[in-house]
Amino acid sequence: MLSKVLKKETCAECRFCCSFRRCSLWETPLFPKEVMDSLEKKGSPVVFKKQTVSGKEYGQMDLTGKYRTQDSEEEAACEFLDAHKGCTLNNEEKPFDCKIWPLRIMKENEKYVIALTPTCPAINQVPLEQMKALVEDGLGKTIYEYAKEHPYIVKEYREGFPVLMTF
Repeated sequence: MLSKVLKKETCAECRFCCSFRRCSLWETPLFPKEVMDSLEKKGSPVVFKKQTVSGKEYGQMDLTGKYRTQDSEEEAACEFLDAHKGCTLNNEEKPFDCKIWPLRIMKENEKYVIALTPTCPAINQVPLEQMKALVEDGLGKTIYEYAKEHPYIVKEYREGFPVLMTF
């Protein structure tokens, strides 16, 4: 979805978005129930924290067992990250969060916003106006429509995330 501004090779080399500091577990990708069930049937060793929001079931990868210390800055890699091949999920299995990262849909007061995650090393090289144009050219609406069907992907707004579009 972001191929107009990010090359797949850039993301594949970086993999910053595929590891999570203990203090940023809120960013761990969310899996729709159908995908989570399918992965479990395939024998995936991933542990999911199962939750429900607005009647929609989903799962969040539980990485807490992968940390060796209590340090909030310690990182743990996504269970689906292969050090040599990258993401092992196919396009149908890949969470929407991953497909749109470093974009996020967030709720700020009573409005929904498409915001940019400020920590992505590659996106910091892309002019903010170019990211706004990408979002305004239809990607923002796609994200918003997906969020209406999957309300659990909406995060609470966090200070420091540049807002690119408001709904």
